[in-house]
Amino acid sequence: MGEARQASLTVQVPQAVSDRIYAAPTAAGRPIIVIDAGHGGRDPGATSVSGEVREKELTLALARELRDQLVQRGRVRVALTREDDRYLTLEQRADVARRLGASLFVSLHTDSAPNPLARGASVYSLSDVASDAEAARFAAAQNFGVAAEAADSSSVTSMLADLAARSEMNASADFAARLVGKSAGRFELRPDPHKFAAFHVLRRADTPAVLFEAGYISNVDDEALLRSPEHRSKVVLALAQAIEADVAARSPR
Repeated sequence: MGEARQASLTVQVPQAVSDRIYAAPTAAGRPIIVIDAGHGGRDPGATSVSGEVREKELTLALARELRDQLVQRGRVRVALTREDDRYLTLEQRADVARRLGASLFVSLHTDSAPNPLARGASVYSLSDVASDAEAARFAAAQNFGVAAEAADSSSVTSMLADLAARSEMNASADFAARLVGKSAGRFELRPDPHKFAAFHVLRRADTPAVLFEAGYISNVDDEALLRSPEHRSKVVLALAQAIEADVAARSPR
């Protein structure tokens, strides 16, 4: 008889993504909004000009505050892609929206630029053609490491998918316009604040989706504002009102 041997096998299991839904008792059956706090875990995002705060921390704070505001108002249900400091792929983030049948996907970020004077919030919606070279570069950076999607061999399936994508792009652009309208006068926006480009996470959410840049943490004034709960409450209120208006406009009469 041979000598018995022991062996071990280590399997890397990805961190679970929560599908927890937050809602007021009166919001049963209401549309689900997925809030995506950008970056997290080993991906810190941009670092502030002071070096004291990272993008992943600010986006999570905004996501939690927006969740609480929406739940308190009671018109929608809410899910977060992450509730703590963890790394998620773009596909994992978008998959939360797909699994839950979300009515809207909002990805929260803060901006950074070599120009220390650049400041103000902006919103991006999905488009096959970028609004400008800057938007194209930003989308390419956000999509880094994502493999190109294989084309569907069925022309009928491909056509239906294209029609659905066009509808979602139009709805996303409508929401972006609403958000700009609700934000104007409450906090500083970039010139021409609505831009668009081919963001993978927005395309894969399979629902109207936008990426919101709350300001520049590479700017001294914007960093101070983004770290202020009072300022963030203005941003959160604009987001909440735009979300509710958008959901109401798309709901069956």
